[in-house]
Amino acid sequence: MENTVSRIGAALEEARLAPKLAVVLGSGLGPLVDVVEDALRFSYADLPGFPVSGVSGHAGELVAGRLSGKPVLILSGRAHYYEEGNAAAMRPALETLKSLGIETLILTNAAGSVREDLAPGSVMLIDDHINYSGLNPLIGELSDERFVGMTAAYDAGLKQAFEDAAAKAGETLPRGVYMWFSGPSFETPAEIRMARALGADAVGMSTVPEVILARFLGLRVAACSVITNLGAGMTGGELSHQETKDMAPIGGRRLQAILHHLIGEIA
Repeated sequence: MENTVSRIGAALEEARLAPKLAVVLGSGLGPLVDVVEDALRFSYADLPGFPVSGVSGHAGELVAGRLSGKPVLILSGRAHYYEEGNAAAMRPALETLKSLGIETLILTNAAGSVREDLAPGSVMLIDDHINYSGLNPLIGELSDERFVGMTAAYDAGLKQAFEDAAAKAGETLPRGVYMWFSGPSFETPAEIRMARALGADAVGMSTVPEVILARFLGLRVAACSVITNLGAGMTGGELSHQETKDMAPIGGRRLQAILHHLIGEIA
């Protein structure tokens, strides 16, 4: 990791970039990198320890530059537990961000709604999560720092900043609870009913391990879900990854508008 940090750090210094904020983009949300100014691009494949995602809709590159005039790092694409059975797959990438001086991490994902009033194409601010998978990226960590407090995993100040940014963008941004399933198969109708009964508002296959890792590393965290579908059994139709890829850009455009205002204020 030391060589990776040195390489990226040298490029950032040459470009006179000192970002404190990083964003992780989920399925179908990659177009945000197209509006990054003065972009520097690093393929995950060229960065030892970075995950090479095998999921369509995840580009797999680190992009540095400016959004809303502010310096940022963007991870375009992530690795998921279901790809290789590793809940800590994103740990090297997040440790690299920390070593580069990142203090705040914004996570995004594509998710399924378990609420009729949270429709595909909308954006949900994650207020809290339920780790239904039972997995944890800190399993095997030997230090006492593994006992990470999660009472305020999602930073209160960042959540307020997100809501203020949404208001400026003219977008609604309901808060909700995200439930992590391991995937890759979609949930059953019974599991969606269970998720609703347990207090979840959306379900997905990512983000939670990254939140745990980020808090372990001492980063401030906020996260949003782009809703791409209603959960199994809610429409009578079958779910598919193609639906996720088709719908994510719709909500992604809304989230992009919010992020422009947010980054302009907090980066």
